[in-house]
Amino acid sequence: MKQKILVTGGAGYIGAHTVIELIQSGYEPVIIDNFSKSDKVLLEGLEQITSQKPDFRQGDCVDKEFLRKVFTSTPISCVMHFAAYKSVGESVAKPLDYYHNNIQSLVSLIAVMQEFGVKDLIFSSSCTVYGQPDLIPVSETAAFKRAESPYGATKQMCERILEDTFKTGLRAISLRYFNPIGAHPSALIGELPIGTPNNLIPYVTQTAIGKREKLTVFGNDYNTPDGSCIRDYIHVVDLAIAHVKAMEYLNKQPDGNCYDVFNLGTGVGVSVLEFVNKFQKVTSVKLNYVIGPRRPGDVEKTYADPTKANAVLGWKTKYSMEEALLHSWQWEKKLSQ
Repeated sequence: MKQKILVTGGAGYIGAHTVIELIQSGYEPVIIDNFSKSDKVLLEGLEQITSQKPDFRQGDCVDKEFLRKVFTSTPISCVMHFAAYKSVGESVAKPLDYYHNNIQSLVSLIAVMQEFGVKDLIFSSSCTVYGQPDLIPVSETAAFKRAESPYGATKQMCERILEDTFKTGLRAISLRYFNPIGAHPSALIGELPIGTPNNLIPYVTQTAIGKREKLTVFGNDYNTPDGSCIRDYIHVVDLAIAHVKAMEYLNKQPDGNCYDVFNLGTGVGVSVLEFVNKFQKVTSVKLNYVIGPRRPGDVEKTYADPTKANAVLGWKTKYSMEEALLHSWQWEKKLSQ
């Protein structure tokens, strides 16, 4: 009997890639999504990749009654919680939406998990919990600074909720992502922003293919070698594999309370302007970009120290940045066919 894994936000970018890794690792995902920030296209793509029609339930994680129906209808052994609003810029413009959705969905989910005796949870966190870190690369022992955006603040608060509730029987791992990019090598699924992209790579690929007139680089006066922000860009498939490894690690822990955190990144910092130049080199496409003012909520520079995830989870990134950029470009070209 295959273990059933509940994947909230499983029709989204990272969730859909993780569903594929779960299926290929012998698990049976049960997907929840309300399509507020996602699209059925990724469900169709992952069905093509895995030759399986996933168990899908449309609904909202804030809604406890909906969650109870899901847990009543199928035995869940672990929950992977991706469902959240994730745009730094949008969170600055709509803070209340972010506080309500991101925090209340976790509270509702844990409450229903407790009702049904489900103990294991993998939480989709973010490097934004560190704010602007004092030391780079950032390790998991870095203190939380004040978050630079409401989005980052919701991730800090969600981690605090997990720290408090694991003492009541929850076993949880928070995975702090750095910057996911790329697409499945098959080009059947990838990042699919609704409306104007908030992340760098879809804005780059949409500009490259002509959907957008130009790319704006937000700020070239930061204290970095070329003045643009520095980030740690990780291939989404590497990120998805880490979720399966984290779940299997949690599964091996002795019964009882357990909470741990892991950074997921490459350990390499790349500036936005370097990113743009690498994309142009890999794809041989010239990008029309301009320098704009700094964007509210952006951290100047951050990249991961992934030593703990490498050692404890036995996980390392396998895709290069060049491969990630190429996969993103192949996905964009497929979308435009």
